[in-house]
Amino acid sequence: MFIRSFRWAIPAALFGFPALVPAQSAGMQSPVTQAQIAALQQAIRHNQAAAVSAQMSGDNAWMLVSAALVLLMTGPGLALFYGGLVRRKNILATMMQSFAMMGLVSILWAIVGYSLAFAHGTPFIGGLQHAFLIGVGLSPNPNYAPTIPAQTYMIYQLMFAIITPALITGAFAERMKFSAMALFLSLWSLLVYCPMAHMVWGYGGLLNATTGHIPCLDFAGGTVVHITSGVSALVACLYLGKRIGYPQTAMPPHSMVLSFIGACLLWVGWFGFNAGSALGAGALATSAFVATHFATAAAAIGWTIFEWLHNGKPTALGAISGAVAGLVAITPASGYVQPFPAIAIGLCAGFFCSFMVFIVKSKFGYDDSLDAFGVHGAGGTLGALLTGIFATKAINPAFGPGVPTGWLDGNWMQLLHQAAGVAISWAISIVGTLVLLFVVDKIVGLRVSPEHEIAGLDLSQHGEEGYDFGSSDR
Repeated sequence: MFIRSFRWAIPAALFGFPALVPAQSAGMQSPVTQAQIAALQQAIRHNQAAAVSAQMSGDNAWMLVSAALVLLMTGPGLALFYGGLVRRKNILATMMQSFAMMGLVSILWAIVGYSLAFAHGTPFIGGLQHAFLIGVGLSPNPNYAPTIPAQTYMIYQLMFAIITPALITGAFAERMKFSAMALFLSLWSLLVYCPMAHMVWGYGGLLNATTGHIPCLDFAGGTVVHITSGVSALVACLYLGKRIGYPQTAMPPHSMVLSFIGACLLWVGWFGFNAGSALGAGALATSAFVATHFATAAAAIGWTIFEWLHNGKPTALGAISGAVAGLVAITPASGYVQPFPAIAIGLCAGFFCSFMVFIVKSKFGYDDSLDAFGVHGAGGTLGALLTGIFATKAINPAFGPGVPTGWLDGNWMQLLHQAAGVAISWAISIVGTLVLLFVVDKIVGLRVSPEHEIAGLDLSQHGEEGYDFGSSDR
């Protein structure tokens, strides 16, 4: 009897109720005790509901901050990074390309883009159930993020959809019409990005890690964001041809200061990109945050070493380019790897991407203006493959508790799945980009005239200049 009484006393004391001791005479609880039990049960339910509410509030706060950080990556991060790397006469036109994506893709996403990427559909593309954001409310969608509102998930994914086409602009900088850029990248976001996002992240998508036919691990966008944008960038710069005077005429960055600031903003914003992809403020977000930082630092060092050995001097441009390469390469792996494998991925990215820029680009002579392919295409491909090697269930049991995740974890098949995801991403990017470039070229024409290119896109496309050096009273 004492033991049974003590058993009731412990939870009762925790919730501020008197000990519930069984009745001594009748062998059943009195009406008062039954009321206390009911009150205790109600208190437990209340505390459980409060705990769930607190978790949802915390997760939602983190995801809204992460969404803002990812938007920061496009404007001002990418806009400044790319803007500083072009010649002075093209800075506003280059920055406007990133800014235009913030407007155009946002509206397209609300109308149909989100639905194509995340509504139920085929293994290749989503349906139209969420067109015009129908059914995307303030309650969670358990298929994607059970502790945050569906609208939070939608707006977070929008920021990825914005920056991905903006990355492509680095390849054709200084020579594409603004009208052609706007039409091409709007179509590209719907017909290349959305299908790829559905295949990798959409419920039932072909490459979805848990519900797909080919389980491809891509935590934050190695295939969806970086391979698609980087490979499309290569196709675009080859289709348009070289800038006038390239490579005989030197075309150095006009402001390394702007690019340096932009790269630092990208580094900071990328924590929302990778750690935010945990879709909650838990331990997985911490792991992705740590992996992202260490990989970025290692890649900056790796690129600097390669450049120092190759050119004789370490440059600021090399260091920030290496940092971006590390951010790219760790993106698919950030939620699956431990800190030291993340450092290894970063070092590999620093050396490999600098090799692609200094050696491969020079050998083949293509004019990838701001090295979008050398950093994003090459870095995304490398990162996706290394994810299949270093992913571990100790960080993220993606395939179930105790089931090996990557090659070193005991699942060598994962490397083949990663290679399949890479191949599909390359194929979609090449074919989709070629078709869209051809169509847009026929509709509005892609390239500015030689006279406009020489004058600069700021004046020829926008009728303004980034710097006014002729006014003495300013």
